[in-house]
Amino acid sequence: MTFKELNLLPQILKALEGCGYKSPTPIQEKAIPRVLAGDDLIGLAQTGTGKTAAFVLPLLQRLTQRPRGRVRVLVIAPTRELAEQTHKTFGTLGRHVDFRSAAVYGGVGIGPQIQKLRKGAEVIVACPGRLLDHIERGTVDLRGVEALVLDEADRMFDMGFLPDIRKVMKNLPARRQTLLFSATMPTDIRKLAQEILQDPVTVQIDHETPAETISHALYPVERHFKTTFLMELLSRTKTESILVFTKTKHRAKKLAEQLQMAGYKAASLQGNLSQNKRQAALDGFRRGSFKILVATDIAARGIDVSRISHVINYDMPDSSEAYTHRIGRTGRACRTGEAYTLVTPEDAEMVAAIDRLLGRKTERRALQGLEYTVPEIGRVSPAPASRQAPSRGGYAARRSGNRQPQLRRRAGVN
Repeated sequence: MTFKELNLLPQILKALEGCGYKSPTPIQEKAIPRVLAGDDLIGLAQTGTGKTAAFVLPLLQRLTQRPRGRVRVLVIAPTRELAEQTHKTFGTLGRHVDFRSAAVYGGVGIGPQIQKLRKGAEVIVACPGRLLDHIERGTVDLRGVEALVLDEADRMFDMGFLPDIRKVMKNLPARRQTLLFSATMPTDIRKLAQEILQDPVTVQIDHETPAETISHALYPVERHFKTTFLMELLSRTKTESILVFTKTKHRAKKLAEQLQMAGYKAASLQGNLSQNKRQAALDGFRRGSFKILVATDIAARGIDVSRISHVINYDMPDSSEAYTHRIGRTGRACRTGEAYTLVTPEDAEMVAAIDRLLGRKTERRALQGLEYTVPEIGRVSPAPASRQAPSRGGYAARRSGNRQPQLRRRAGVN
């Protein structure tokens, strides 16, 4: 199928051609006709499937058909980064459509946003908190909204935004088109969908299956050996840019510092950062001045960097859905990507879940020549003293022959 077969207007097709887009992705092919028809819609799709264009393109077509001068399209997103990316997509795909738009989010001055809103923005892409601020100030009028989009609804739930969203809903007209996009459908999101959508059509694109452009590998390693192992893995891997996931803010910060000390251009993205430092880390990662970004799940929401070559799970995610969402940051736009996961003996249950998700046994790999049976410093180990390697910086590594990783529990290791 081509975009022309979706009955998009010539000015929109011209923008698509200018971007080099030739055919719609599955989510676009299924969603665009239903949005053009005015249906409420639930779109279940992972990051990297083209879901943003799946609602931007038909909503741009709506903007060509009716009078201007009021807010007609409202997109609510969980993070500043996703809001800004979606706002830019409207601008890129709507370059030949006459409309005004504004991005509304916190962490920046509110004055320039007020000025854009006063000029008569027809499209607003907003984060919930700052949007409520504008509503309370009276600087935005949402009574004329024709279409509402809730993007990454499950992430907004995870971040505690559902009460804010319900407050925003009270300021919208009852008659409108509502589109809800999510990677997963937890109970609370399903309940919200029942409250705000009218007879919705559901479009589901393998929402629990990772993109086929991503290859997967598990690296068994003891927990205390992870950082040393990661350094060795990075030294042997040809990469462009790498997103590393950790479970906690503290670990993200510490690991980024250790990578910097080892000579890597790395930064962390975690909840303790100020907005300015967060933006500097993201901008540096996009430009390539940082090759490695270490992030937590929450902090990474909304990251949309197209050339991430590798995602490394330093810590195992909590669910198969979280695994899919993490690794969806690579293998984007028909590019190939690599997903590596460091696996400890405690991760057996999630390893089985990943195998089920992929429908096969995930490849297990070892780094040849690296000694895996190194005890944790200060802990009792069954290994003979002659086999123990000298410590360095709290970790120990040793070269050996072609040993395979031996993941056996040791007394006192945690």
